Amino acid sequence: MTRPRFWTRFRSALAALGVLSAAVGVIALAVPANASAAPQAAPAASAMTKVVQYATAIRNGHSEHGWRGGKVPYSWDGGHGAKPGPTLGSCVGYTGSIHPCPADKTVGTDCSGFVRWVYDLAIGHDVLGPGSTNDELATGHLHKTAKPQPGDLVYYGSSTTNTHHVGIYIGGGKMIDALETGTNVETDSVQAASDLLGYFHYTA
Repeated sequence: MTRPRFWTRFRSALAALGVLSAAVGVIALAVPANASAAPQAAPAASAMTKVVQYATAIRNGHSEHGWRGGKVPYSWDGGHGAKPGPTLGSCVGYTGSIHPCPADKTVGTDCSGFVRWVYDLAIGHDVLGPGSTNDELATGHLHKTAKPQPGDLVYYGSSTTNTHHVGIYIGGGKMIDALETGTNVETDSVQAASDLLGYFHYTA
């Protein structure tokens, strides 16, 4: 009598183990091999959040790498040194409304120098380079988007090879930018200039 009862229990135990093994297999298949890796979109989203944070901090006069703190003035050709950050400007090619040109006595940034600096702080290296707004668009890192997000760049001009201004979009139809001589880095409407070319998103 004990022998059949033992084998019955033994077969039941084996069957239970089989079900457990199958369940473990299903779970293993359901979990991706790289489940511990961060989603691909996360770094970009984090970088764009940092772009807005740095731009806002600079607008508010906080000290950042390359700047002791205080309002950052617009300076024609400022921010185009070997390293990103405010520099003494230049009066070469100056078209501002204030005369005589104050740029060669003003440490600050122009519009492209400002976004170059902020993106370097947020991303960790000089991704836009020391050139003009046209040069920034020619890097291959900026792609036009119909659905702008905070941190994207707003360019102005008639084409990607004929631009004259750029700002950092912060949402709600607003941008932080270095607009013109006589102003500081500030918040402006994206309608501050009439020839908005479009919004551009950075990709590595």
